[in-house]
Amino acid sequence: MSNTQTPADQPAEAATTGQAYAPGEAPATEPGKTNIAVSRGLAGWLAARRTSLAFTSYQTGQLFLVGLHPGGTVSFNQQNFSRAMGVCWRPGRLYLGSLSQLWRLENILRPGEVGNGTFDAVLVPRNGQTTGDIDIHEVGVDGDGRVIFVNTKYSCLATLDLTHSFKPIWKPHFISKLAPEDRCHLNGLAMQDGQPRYVTAVSRSDVIAGWRERRHEGGVLIDVQTDRIVTDQLSMPHSPRVVGDRIYVLDSGRGRIVRIDPATGEKTDIAFCPGFLRGMSIVDGHAIVTVSKPRNGSFAGLLLDGELKARDAEPWCGVLIVNLASGDIVEWIRLEGHITEMFDVAAMPGVVCPMSVGPNTAEMQNTISFEPTALLELERAA
Repeated sequence: MSNTQTPADQPAEAATTGQAYAPGEAPATEPGKTNIAVSRGLAGWLAARRTSLAFTSYQTGQLFLVGLHPGGTVSFNQQNFSRAMGVCWRPGRLYLGSLSQLWRLENILRPGEVGNGTFDAVLVPRNGQTTGDIDIHEVGVDGDGRVIFVNTKYSCLATLDLTHSFKPIWKPHFISKLAPEDRCHLNGLAMQDGQPRYVTAVSRSDVIAGWRERRHEGGVLIDVQTDRIVTDQLSMPHSPRVVGDRIYVLDSGRGRIVRIDPATGEKTDIAFCPGFLRGMSIVDGHAIVTVSKPRNGSFAGLLLDGELKARDAEPWCGVLIVNLASGDIVEWIRLEGHITEMFDVAAMPGVVCPMSVGPNTAEMQNTISFEPTALLELERAA
């Protein structure tokens, strides 16, 4: 049980509706703002699976939560977290990597309780572990509840430490030293059976920022348990995910979702997505992925550019839901305007309409909860 106090005007501030439009038909965007459009079937897709989504934009430092209003329209809740990156959902809890902290947000509602007449999950920051700027990418939780994250700046997997910025637990065999040099751009993490199993890196470089010269090819999928390179035939790979005996990976430099045979490393194309892919969550035979508009510099000149030109297409910024059996994009969320780059996405099964409270906000000061059972114990003792 919990007693909760939340601001009365929170629904108006936090919940907005994504309107359904055909691609490219959303109204013109005002300068400095972003319009959000959704596919006509998105609400039905979420309702049928009783799930909601969390996704991030590190460019603007925002966490988005997507669900359904009681009336069936799509709800968007957004809060500011500096350089919001990797997200990981566990029932009742959301982990979020940011610029210099790893956040733990807790759902303060008890079963059956509704926040402000709308939300069946109210996620409040309860811990922000300070790590410093180590460029946290993807985040996972092992079987013991230990948080594991990709420490891209130091080219390793790490966990939290009560005294220090992080505790390294694994590094690729080709990295000779833990140094703040982002040598290979280690970025993606797949968990299996409660343990870290596969990671992705843009290259096998062992010099400062060496991966930037290896963006077109040589991207690797590595088996953490054996240090074996499963394949090096990827271009800027991200977000490995294990489903049964299959591994799905974003071959981002080519704009492809691919399936990798863990024994042979054989790669099979599943779908092309019109944008730079980062972040993937797999639900009910569907891959939910984020796409970004490729920025000049690090992401220019990739095979993705040629593929878009060959298809006479412009890159998207948003979230795509892809049927893994057919490779078809079945639903989507599109952002037009100020936001052009996304990062991670997580499905939140069992949650219909979530909201969060941002740090350093008036809502944070006024959202207070406690366990009434503790008071009852005091009364009994008295």
